[in-house]
Amino acid sequence: MIDLRSDTVTRPTQGMLEAMFAAMVGDDVFGEDPTVIALEEKSAALFGKEAGLFCPSGTMTNQIAIKVHTQPGDEVICENTCHIYNYEGGGISFNSGAQAKLLPGDRGRLNAAQVEESINAPFDWLAKTSLVSIENTCNRSGGSYYSLAGMKSLSEVCRKHVLKYHLDGARIFNALVETGDSPGRVGSLFDSLSVCLSKGLGAPVGSVLLGEREFIRKARRVRKVFGGGMRQAGYLAAAGIYALDHQVTRLKEDHIRAKALGNTLKALSFVESILPVDTNIIIFTLSDKMKSEDMVNKLRKENIISTGFGKQTIRFVTHHDFTDDMLEKTIRTLKAL
Repeated sequence: MIDLRSDTVTRPTQGMLEAMFAAMVGDDVFGEDPTVIALEEKSAALFGKEAGLFCPSGTMTNQIAIKVHTQPGDEVICENTCHIYNYEGGGISFNSGAQAKLLPGDRGRLNAAQVEESINAPFDWLAKTSLVSIENTCNRSGGSYYSLAGMKSLSEVCRKHVLKYHLDGARIFNALVETGDSPGRVGSLFDSLSVCLSKGLGAPVGSVLLGEREFIRKARRVRKVFGGGMRQAGYLAAAGIYALDHQVTRLKEDHIRAKALGNTLKALSFVESILPVDTNIIIFTLSDKMKSEDMVNKLRKENIISTGFGKQTIRFVTHHDFTDDMLEKTIRTLKAL
């Protein structure tokens, strides 16, 4: 079976499984799991932060960050297709009592001028703008990514107006292998970062929230309130450590395969348009010649799983379980549709 629905569908490699079985564990709620501690320290050092917090999901790390950075009635500036607004169950309002101010981006990316123009004046009748959150890479925009300069200019606006600045780094390593920027330079720009280990890097579970020590102290309590306190989580943390050590540079392979799929799709008569393929996400829109559900069903008959991503739109995502042989079969199948 060829699964192109997401880069979350991967299974641990043999090396990752061996690392998990060999992990030393303790009770992480008591702060006693040595492998969780090692993962948190490793991740924090990588991005130049003081501390980290291992959580079950990127949704949880993002929502914890919002909760710590805001008060009820505050406003969070974010791009209108971002994950924290569209795909986290209304968590901004449900968990934190805050509201989102949605801005249209350039393929998911905000710029400093539009953010600065959107900060509310300090009037009693306006929500207090307290947080800016960006996503990198940008899922709904086809895996587009920010330049270091773009993130830095946003950071400068946040510092000027005393706003917190959060990175939803769901696929941050996909961005970094393309830009060549160091994690430390990126980390220095943000008050907090959510770094996903299960997308792209192939760990079965988990994201790490990074920030200064006091921020993480508060975040740890919120994690418990959200039900995210885990016990012998070192088995999962070991997978995260392995992913950071072994699965980052190979992301380039996923990007190469994604571009090959994109080039194939461009040449098909029933594909009306396709977003630029920057990393491992391919989003394309079909013409009236082919209904999206028909294409999904035809691919499934050939043991290729995909997913609709809106009206007449389909998303493919490449990952480490999608091999060159699978790429060749997928290309042959697409050309034969």
